[in-house]
Amino acid sequence: MAALTHPVTSVLGGVQWGRTGLAKSSSVSECSPSSSGWAGRNHFRQELQCVKLASRNLTVSRKSKSSPAVCALAIEELSEPAAISSKNLKGRSDVRNIAIIAHVDHGKTTLVDGMLRQAKVFRDNQAMQERIMDSNDLERERGITILSKNTAIRYKGTKINIIDTPGHSDFGGEVERVLNMVDGVLLLVDSVEGPMPQTRFVLKKALELGHTVVVVVNKVDRPNARIDYVVNTTFELFVELNATDEQCDFQVVYASGIQGKAGLEPTNLANDLEPLFETVLRVIPEPQVSTDGPLQMLVTNLDYDEHKGRICIGRVHAGTINRAQEVKVCTPDGNCRVAKVSELFVYENFARVPVDSVAAGDICALSGLEDVQIGETLADKLEGVALPTIKVEEPTVKMSFSVNVSPFAGREGKYVTSRNLRDRLYRELERNLAMKVEDGETADTFMVSGRGTLHLTILIENMRREGYEFMIGPPKVINQEVNGKKLEPFEDAIVEVPQEYVGAVVDLLGRRRGQMLDMQSSGRDNSTLVKYRMPTRGLLGLRNALLTASRGTAILNTQFHGFGEWAGDISTREQGSLVAFETGTATSYALFSCQERGQLFLGPGIDIYQGQIIGVHQRPGDLALNACKRKAATNVRSNKEATVVLATPLDFSLDDCVEYIQEDELVEVTPQSVRMCKNPKMQKKR
Repeated sequence: MAALTHPVTSVLGGVQWGRTGLAKSSSVSECSPSSSGWAGRNHFRQELQCVKLASRNLTVSRKSKSSPAVCALAIEELSEPAAISSKNLKGRSDVRNIAIIAHVDHGKTTLVDGMLRQAKVFRDNQAMQERIMDSNDLERERGITILSKNTAIRYKGTKINIIDTPGHSDFGGEVERVLNMVDGVLLLVDSVEGPMPQTRFVLKKALELGHTVVVVVNKVDRPNARIDYVVNTTFELFVELNATDEQCDFQVVYASGIQGKAGLEPTNLANDLEPLFETVLRVIPEPQVSTDGPLQMLVTNLDYDEHKGRICIGRVHAGTINRAQEVKVCTPDGNCRVAKVSELFVYENFARVPVDSVAAGDICALSGLEDVQIGETLADKLEGVALPTIKVEEPTVKMSFSVNVSPFAGREGKYVTSRNLRDRLYRELERNLAMKVEDGETADTFMVSGRGTLHLTILIENMRREGYEFMIGPPKVINQEVNGKKLEPFEDAIVEVPQEYVGAVVDLLGRRRGQMLDMQSSGRDNSTLVKYRMPTRGLLGLRNALLTASRGTAILNTQFHGFGEWAGDISTREQGSLVAFETGTATSYALFSCQERGQLFLGPGIDIYQGQIIGVHQRPGDLALNACKRKAATNVRSNKEATVVLATPLDFSLDDCVEYIQEDELVEVTPQSVRMCKNPKMQKKR
């Protein structure tokens, strides 16, 4: 700690900052973090806070030497934000709006389950499945949250609107959208892992909006929990993200979501989540709204009901909205139109409840507006003013979607034309703000951009289950050109791997133009945490390569960092493909000789076509094979037929196929099959 404080105090000439103001001192503060206990933790916070405030003051003093105007501006930025006139605003003590944000697999949805159960949302004898909020089939299969969802509970007469958010970085657009509806957030941090890449991203967005943050250290019942380390590193993260003094003085709650317990001390958990509920009521601010002003409601999410049609979800920022009321719908470009609300709902106990009116400060859903879009404002018909629209970060990866042109086209799909494909892709843009769709080089090709390959493969899997049949190209990064320089996106990759495989992982990341930032013990038994900054191009296909290098033990997490100069060429795949020589049915006789050339993707009895990729070649370059050859039938008898033993084929999922393909290859997606093939257009050019 001394190394952290000495430079600052020496530059300032012994002037130190504290929570109570400015104090003169001739020596460095003697507070230092202890390995455990509350005193050490509080001292550690104050010490870092001193450094933060002192460095701010130092910046102001430097600016003042060059320009008084700049100095005045800097001091104005450091002062407390000007208080909003409260003449027309009043707090609603009966409502709290919170979002639960965290890194993937830190226990958000499980904690919401516990909150719903203890709020008596369900009957005592009612059988409920785990992860109630993950209602989507894909969410249950993959064990992750993909879409943000609303619910509400009541505690001591106060309604608490809760929004469960995704934890994966590819779905950061969902988090950015819903943060506009809340006044505070619960930041969940795993008691072993501590802050992870997505923790930084979601916390940064919450702090930028000025939200109050309650830190929940979850999974404290784990045997190797590092509670003091997690709290201290979380505070460091607040300081790094330039949080205000009030935000840095956050409340910490310790919890075990799966057991439904919480407490203000890690060693003294209550038998329920009451300490968490009490903290929400005490710390999360009341909505400050103008209930008497003209109506303002920002549409933040969309849903669909078979009977009611499109449902708009958002928070009423001002005024009151009524059922059957005529409202003015204002678009971001300034155009307005009049529409009528047919039905109005609020969230109560995991259900939508119809109501006649909703006052400002509450979150509601309404139907009857068929053409409304996310980011538009529902305002008073006469005096309404539009709210600022929702902005999310730009996508970093793009893929081509095209009509299926394989010999098996039209066999399995229901929607196969370019018009069907176009309508479905542009319909996705209505609720997926982080995605972009553009027309491709031909009429039957579309370029779809997203936050990452997982973001796009979720869309592909949903379309496949809806009956669509199409082809997709390999993922490509979206580059920028600034001042004649080519820039590409970079990401921070954090890999947790056992000690014995660190060398193989470091070698793999280095060959993909990665630069090591940090290496430390992860807190788990015999595990190391390696942090790299590398081009997004180097991450394409990296997950499977990491699993191979670490024998399935590596855990990869990534977070978008920014754009940097082009890092050079990257070789992502060293082996070629085994390509089918002719169309027909694969036979055991032919596959027996094919498997000597590499690993196969299929077994006997599968229909294949010319140009289809049937395996991984053991050497660089592609190799064409005849997998349909049959044993010649002769009149010569043999005493015993030769026994054919085939190796188990590789079972590639949709995500694996997207990572595998190269520039001249495509993935054919149908409701029943996922195949890979060589791009016929490129084969013709060759």
